Amino acid sequence: MKTEILVSIIINNYNYDRFLTEAVDSALSQSYPHTEVIVVDDGSTDNSRNIIASYGNKIIPILQENGKQAAAFNSGFAISKGEIIIFLDSDDYLFPHAVERIAAIWKPQLAKVHYRLNVVDTFSQPLGYSCPQGTSLSSGDVWRNLLEVGGYASTPTSGNALNRKALEQVFPIPDEYKLTADDYLSISIPFYGEVAAIEEPLGVYRIHNSNQWALTTVTGDRFQRFVRHDLQNYSLLSEKANGLGYKLPKDLEQRAIGRLWSRIISLRLDPQNHPIPSDRSLSLVYKGIRSLWKYSHFNWQKQTIYSFWFVWVGFMPVALAKPAITWLYAPHFRPKAIAWIITKIQSRVSPATVFGSKL
Repeated sequence: MKTEILVSIIINNYNYDRFLTEAVDSALSQSYPHTEVIVVDDGSTDNSRNIIASYGNKIIPILQENGKQAAAFNSGFAISKGEIIIFLDSDDYLFPHAVERIAAIWKPQLAKVHYRLNVVDTFSQPLGYSCPQGTSLSSGDVWRNLLEVGGYASTPTSGNALNRKALEQVFPIPDEYKLTADDYLSISIPFYGEVAAIEEPLGVYRIHNSNQWALTTVTGDRFQRFVRHDLQNYSLLSEKANGLGYKLPKDLEQRAIGRLWSRIISLRLDPQNHPIPSDRSLSLVYKGIRSLWKYSHFNWQKQTIYSFWFVWVGFMPVALAKPAITWLYAPHFRPKAIAWIITKIQSRVSPATVFGSKL
């Protein structure tokens, strides 16, 4: 790759003044010199705008009324000039060599490069794992995975470097994805080129109480949101596939294990408000075990453990099911003995296709 290719780091921020400086500083301190840093403040009411002003002409600021994630992405992309685009959430940050590593493997035919992110807490203390956990990142013609099982192993927003030419095919992001712009891109972009993966962590994903998706407590409303979010993703994938002339399998919604995890948890924690009224525990347990053994790439040990997990969560009293839910979705809350066993199993597991999984 030629060194003069420009990389745009677009930081989207809303009321994250306590994290914003770390994000901006990480973008400005990249070892790769050909970068521009754009900071979009989406109507913050805290001290964020004073922090942005303090950087002067080191960054390109955009100050707008609150329009949610899609509006921030749209505004930043509209003024960016880079051939490679990184949307960096303001509560995350990049390591100094991140862009240099991305640039070293970049090819024009790539739709994106995604890379691992270490997971930390509010105070930047490591939680002992990276995402995605327990699986390798997908690479190559990832769109085939999307058509076959409805997902692929990827990372949150900050772990993706996107090709401008691919983004031009899907921007502006529609308003119906104003809260899920990251997933709109994760599903859409692979249809416009190959995906490359860097297994080395190149940045940090922060878990804290204000995260929209990161799980700090196990509650029914969180998993209801996950289920509605998965239904929206399936609708988007169907629309994209149909528009490009591809045919989706009729049971696609039952093939991605991450979706079935969310559905059975939502049903058990709050059946009255579960978004899919027709769901029943017995049916979801069957579908989950079927998905594990027929469509996942987990080794047999992990397939066995997760099959037992479905039975336990599906039929045990909620008070007993809840610890199993927590250990699956919030690894930092696992007892050390459980964490050790899972780590040993994961060290022997082959790549899984579980887009949307919180593991």
